[in-house]
Amino acid sequence: MKIVVAFDSFKGCLSAQEACAAAAEGIRAILPDAQIHLLPLSDGGEGLVDCIKPLVPTVEVALTVQGPLMEQVCCSYAMSPDGRTAYMEMAAASGLTLVPVHRRDPMAATTYGVGEMIADAVGRGCEQIVMGIGGSATCDAGAGMLQALRDRGCLPPPCKFVVACDVKNPLYGEQGAAYVFAPQKGATPEQVIQLDKRLRAFARHTEAAGITSPATAEHPGAGAAGGLGYAFLAYLDATLRSGIDVTLDMTGFDELLRDTDLVLTGEGKSDAQTLMGKVPMGVSLRCRQAGVMTWLLSGSIDDPEQALSHHFSEVHGINEGDPRPLALLLQPEVAKENLRHTVQRLISQTISH
Repeated sequence: MKIVVAFDSFKGCLSAQEACAAAAEGIRAILPDAQIHLLPLSDGGEGLVDCIKPLVPTVEVALTVQGPLMEQVCCSYAMSPDGRTAYMEMAAASGLTLVPVHRRDPMAATTYGVGEMIADAVGRGCEQIVMGIGGSATCDAGAGMLQALRDRGCLPPPCKFVVACDVKNPLYGEQGAAYVFAPQKGATPEQVIQLDKRLRAFARHTEAAGITSPATAEHPGAGAAGGLGYAFLAYLDATLRSGIDVTLDMTGFDELLRDTDLVLTGEGKSDAQTLMGKVPMGVSLRCRQAGVMTWLLSGSIDDPEQALSHHFSEVHGINEGDPRPLALLLQPEVAKENLRHTVQRLISQTISH
């Protein structure tokens, strides 16, 4: 039996690699001779580079940049051995996790460090940059990134950009970067209004300069990473793609599905957002096209309308029936144990039927 294990991270709990390994242990406990392929995945946020490293040869490039609050931070990205392609995460330079909770301030946070990372790669002769833009602390529409590139004399950079993005929000408005994401980054209701005005003003300035049309602000993903998606589209002529599709293409996922009997996937929490391009949904869509059964096994399931059941053969939270407190369930060893046991139980039930 051939089984592909393709999990995203369980944020704050398990890495994608750890989740895949735990599920594989559950499979082997029942099917010791199964052919198991481990495929840790990312939808374009934190973890993208770690997912790419096992797939293609890379070398690590370390540097110091200005962080979200213009304080120096150490970050890194991956580069192909020939120096032509770089793989980056904006969160490495401007991520929310770089800012202590009590200091989070999207009114001040900047993407300047992202521009410094890009400039570093350009200086090394890079011709293409694959950039994941999830997990940002910012809401500056990429203005900081553009300023850093301008300061270093490389705007526009002489390279192509493929941007891995896991949301489809426009730049501004009720579904835009400020209203939807800024509260998660520490913005008050009053600041959300101000940030949305800033985003609108930035777009108007860009349009007035003849750089792009008003349609760019409405492009799906323009509002990603506090509007960084917009800057990539308008100023860097980037291609925005679903983050999970970028990753799956690099893994040769469609080819891997040939002769596969079952795919296991999951994430920390599965809900309505899962259907909007998260890892499990990207996996499910390709499995459906290939006629391969897919199970969704996540840390928790919030699906009162049973929408997830239309896309997966099995939908389970790994903590179902476990009465222990959430703080304990989020401990990595407990999560691994529950994931292993959930896989064992479902595999046993499938075989018995």
